[in-house]
Amino acid sequence: MTADEIAALFTRPDGSFLCARWGRPIVPVVFGVDDATLATVKAAIEAVVALAGHRMAETDPELGANLMLFFFRDWEELPQVPNLDRLVPGLVPLCARLAAEGANQFRLFRFDAEGAIRAVFVFLRMDAALAEMPAADLALAQAAGAILSWGDGAFAAEAPLARAGGTAILRPVIAGLIRAAYDPTLPPVMRDSSHALRLAARLGPV
Repeated sequence: MTADEIAALFTRPDGSFLCARWGRPIVPVVFGVDDATLATVKAAIEAVVALAGHRMAETDPELGANLMLFFFRDWEELPQVPNLDRLVPGLVPLCARLAAEGANQFRLFRFDAEGAIRAVFVFLRMDAALAEMPAADLALAQAAGAILSWGDGAFAAEAPLARAGGTAILRPVIAGLIRAAYDPTLPPVMRDSSHALRLAARLGPV
């Protein structure tokens, strides 16, 4: 993968570049699933966090949980979640817009004063397309999507997952980028697209 291709993965719709990683341990909480799916989602998050060389914790001192995943059937359900509008300002118009667009998923990032990730909200409207995905595949894709500040269209052309012996895995280049972005010698936040050159140098063969 070239530096330009890497830069494209972290480019926002307005053309700006942002590659940010988590600046604190990740504390996930999952809503709207049964116990079996909950275990699958948490296992996927743990696997991606371990791949990054990052940390998890039992609680976040500021938010309690800082990676929140919501599984639901209709966007109208979200505003009914108690206190969610306090965590996600503008929740009602956001849900109305996503419903009008027919969206089945949305990720919302929050950043700390330095620009590192402090919280991620993952919303998954379980339409027919998402319901057909194996839970392990869906969980792994969402865990990968929340570990870095990927651009909105990062996985539009090619999904982050591949298959190996019938099992979903991260595409090697995506796994390599996650490891590279969490290199402790690199800053947790970069807004200059030249950062893609540093990531490419650390990517190595995949």
